[in-house]
Amino acid sequence: MTDKDFDNEVPGGEDPEAQASGSDPQVGRNDSNAGDGSVPGDFDGDDLTVDDILGTDQNVDAAAEDAVLADLESQLLGDLKRLQAEYANYRRRTEDQREIEIARAKGSVAKGLLPVLDDLDRAAKHGDLTEGTAFAAIAEKLRGLAERMGLETYGAAGEVFDPQQHEAIFQAPTPGATEATILEVVEIGYRLGSVELRPAKVVVAVPAE
Repeated sequence: MTDKDFDNEVPGGEDPEAQASGSDPQVGRNDSNAGDGSVPGDFDGDDLTVDDILGTDQNVDAAAEDAVLADLESQLLGDLKRLQAEYANYRRRTEDQREIEIARAKGSVAKGLLPVLDDLDRAAKHGDLTEGTAFAAIAEKLRGLAERMGLETYGAAGEVFDPQQHEAIFQAPTPGATEATILEVVEIGYRLGSVELRPAKVVVAVPAE
């Protein structure tokens, strides 16, 4: 063997190129950590999860979205309550107006009947409403209609005079009278429910001086 052969032989049978490169087979397995201050070879993939990587941004975004949804829900609930209150007020106003219109219509019809009812009363006083006659039957039907409408009469002889309900067309000093009382009813008073359609026109007996 020549000297040249001994010079080219590498002890231990190692490849000269491998020895020249000086690379360590252990180094480079985790070269992604190089430069970050971590020790090569110490990285464990199980230490990080998806939540660890994305959790921070997701939590902030989710909280903001929940806040927006909660605010929207509160606004919608407030709008719904306001609409319910407005609808309830509308229904109440409508019902009140309806009752007023019904009472007004009834009052108008009832006032139209008053002259007819006055004629019937005068006819009864003169004995013209003989039972069994057609005139008496018509009078009974008209009075029944007035009663069904809620029309009420007031004012009768012997009642205490009330200027809020009775209209005195004449005052008659009467011996023995201690207070003003109705002596005679000239025209019967009518009311429809709590509404006075016409006061009773009466002659009042007052204490004699």
